[in-house]
Amino acid sequence: MAVTSSARVQHAQRVEFLRQNADRLVIDGDVHPTDRKTLPAAVRQRIESDANYYHGRPLLTENLFARMEQAGIDMALCWQNPAVLQYGDDQKQNAELLTAANQQIAALAREHPERVIPAGWTDPKALGVDAAIALARRCVEEFGMPVVKMNPAQNQYPIDSDEVAQVVDVIVGLGAVPAFHFGSDTPFTPAEGLARIAKRNPDSPVIGVHMGGGGGNFVDAEPTYQAARQIGLENPNIFFVLSAKRDVHIESALITYANAGRPFSRNLGAGSDAPYADMVFSYGAFRALFAALGDGQTYGDPRLAAKPDLFDEEMVSGFMGGNLARLIADASERILSRSDNQ
Repeated sequence: MAVTSSARVQHAQRVEFLRQNADRLVIDGDVHPTDRKTLPAAVRQRIESDANYYHGRPLLTENLFARMEQAGIDMALCWQNPAVLQYGDDQKQNAELLTAANQQIAALAREHPERVIPAGWTDPKALGVDAAIALARRCVEEFGMPVVKMNPAQNQYPIDSDEVAQVVDVIVGLGAVPAFHFGSDTPFTPAEGLARIAKRNPDSPVIGVHMGGGGGNFVDAEPTYQAARQIGLENPNIFFVLSAKRDVHIESALITYANAGRPFSRNLGAGSDAPYADMVFSYGAFRALFAALGDGQTYGDPRLAAKPDLFDEEMVSGFMGGNLARLIADASERILSRSDNQ
C-alpha cells in the first residue's frame, strides 16, 4: 500500500507549516486526548461520579484546545489514551479497537491540522506481529501519521524483543519515526533496550517518551534516569520527550545536552503526558526553569558559570517546540519521498 492521496496532502501540508513556523511554535510532545463517546462505560461512570479521579481520567477532546490555550501551547503531538483502551484475549478484536483509536486521533488532526500532530500506536503483543505491522503501515500511509508508538510497559513485552524490532524496521522503512514509552515504571523498558533499538537503525530517529521517567518511584528510577541521559549522548538518533519525568532530572538533562551542543542540544523536547500530568502546570514550570537557567552566572551550575549564555533564545525555542517540529517535518518529508520512489 502506498501513501493515499489524503495522507499525502496531510504530510505535505504539515511539512510546509512546520518548516515555516518551527522557531515560534510551542509544542506539547505527549498528549492523550479521548473522545467522550468512546469511553468505556465503567470509565465514564467513574469520571462522572468522582471529580477527584485523575489516574487515567481522560483529557476529553472537547476540552483539549481550551487547555492548550491556558498553557500557552500552539500544537500537540497526540496519540490514543491506553487507559481507556481495554484489550482482551482476542488479537483480532484488539486490532479493531486500536485501529479505531488511531482513526479518532487522525480525524482530530484532519479537523485541526495546525493544532494537532497525529501519532499512531501499535502493539505486537496485543495484536500479534503481522497485525501490528499492518496497523503501523495504515497509521503512516492512510492516517497521515509521521510517528508510531509502542508501549512495552503497558502490555508487558521487552522493548528490544524480536517482535518489536520487526515492527520498528517497517516504521523506519516507511520513513516514519518509531516512538516508545521509555520509563522506569516497569522492567520492560531498560535503557540498554532502547539503546539497542537505536543502534539497529542508527541513521533514523527514535523517540523515547519520558526519558526514563513515566511513573517509577524516585529511588528505583534513579539508575534509569542516569542511564537514559548517557545513552542519548552515545546515540545521536535518540530524541527524548521530557514528560512525566522528575523535575531535577529535567534540569540535569537540559544542562547536559545544551552543554554537549549539536546534535544533542536538538534532541530534547517538552511534553506534559496529559491527562497524566497537567499542561498548565507543566508548561508554567518549563518557562520558569528556562528563565532561571538564562541567568547562568548565578544559577549555581559550573557548566552555566562557564557558559552563562548557554540557554539562549535558540536553545529555549528548540526545546519548547522547534526541535520536535523539525523532527516531524523531516519524517513527513521522508515518508513522501520514499513513497514516490516505490
